[in-house]
Amino acid sequence: MKKYEEKSNVIGNLIKEYREKKNLSKAELSRQLQLHAVYLDSTELKRIEEGRMIVKDFELIGLCKVLEIDYEELKNTIE
Repeated sequence: MKKYEEKSNVIGNLIKEYREKKNLSKAELSRQLQLHAVYLDSTELKRIEEGRMIVKDFELIGLCKVLEIDYEELKNTIE
């Protein structure tokens, strides 16, 4: 049986990079996201960073706010 390795998102690496730059654990990032009404636990964040979980638009907005990700850099990552 072939293992499914297709990525569900292309921004996981960018999120991980910014989280590490801010010296945040996944648990701390999760707590900060809750202030923006985004409820992702550390396991879900791990799956996002690995590209195995789809990021909803409102989650992406919250992640960009908390991690201070520039829209242009995000757009370049997606393209």
